[in-house]
Amino acid sequence: MSVYHVPVLFDESLEGLAIRPAGIYVDLTFGGGGHSRGILHRLGPQGRLFAFDQDRDARANLPEDPRLTFVESNFRFMHTWLRYYGIERVDGILADLGVSSHHFDTRQRGFSFRYDAPLDMRMNQRAHLTAADVVNGYDHVRLTTLLRDYGELDSPHRITQCIERSRAERPLAMIDELIAAVAPVTPRGGESKFLAKLFQALRIEVNGEMEALKMMLEQTVRSLAPGGRLAVITYHSLEDRLVKNFMRSGNFGGKVEKDFYGRVQTPFEVVTRKAVVPTPEEIERNPRSRSAKLRIAELSGPLRQES
Repeated sequence: MSVYHVPVLFDESLEGLAIRPAGIYVDLTFGGGGHSRGILHRLGPQGRLFAFDQDRDARANLPEDPRLTFVESNFRFMHTWLRYYGIERVDGILADLGVSSHHFDTRQRGFSFRYDAPLDMRMNQRAHLTAADVVNGYDHVRLTTLLRDYGELDSPHRITQCIERSRAERPLAMIDELIAAVAPVTPRGGESKFLAKLFQALRIEVNGEMEALKMMLEQTVRSLAPGGRLAVITYHSLEDRLVKNFMRSGNFGGKVEKDFYGRVQTPFEVVTRKAVVPTPEEIERNPRSRSAKLRIAELSGPLRQES
């Protein structure tokens, strides 16, 4: 039986949350429930945990625990759902932004180039946009832009041209068809790295991941109580840059604002001056953790001012 997902940076992220037994916490990426179980283990009888996941498959991993409330929704709607449940502020928020092993290993979901399957890549299977819609329906500029920005691929223009030539003959419906389409520009000896970047770009677009991340981060300022902790695990530079900038400055550009007197204004105090990364032992146990970076910040109040 395959493992749904192995939680990454488990001890480091839970320690970073500084969990109080009677506190209220949020796990925005429930998945296999590993981090959630760790939080519940540290909570007392009065503690509460809200776990979010937009994928219905995650429900199968729910533990029976009255302190846990599961929300089947994208975390971009975190604040709305917390208000729905009567929660004004929480003591900690955790988000592990990685794709679960379940998604990579479930052939029909179309997340991995290791298997031939329909070009899907939807986290929320009720959503409409698929990877096939993107590769067949986006015009040259739009497709090239997402390959450049989300995949950080070299020569995205040439990759788009290859896709356009193939789809002109017939729509690309399967993973192997896409791989064959981009074969002329796939580097020899670097096939896996190239395809990983290509699939990352399509997955981010299909699931609106960057927009959802921005929305979630902005909501943390309204959802955390003063002294509450935000812990985010990222897996690629696009995510990490957004998280780092937001924790440091309260905005995504990383520009630190100052008041009339020259005092730095930011809602957070960064706890991890440098990103926490997996130990060699963890990477050996779980190779998919190798690119993970954990950043933690604490909300000091509506606005923190530093001289």
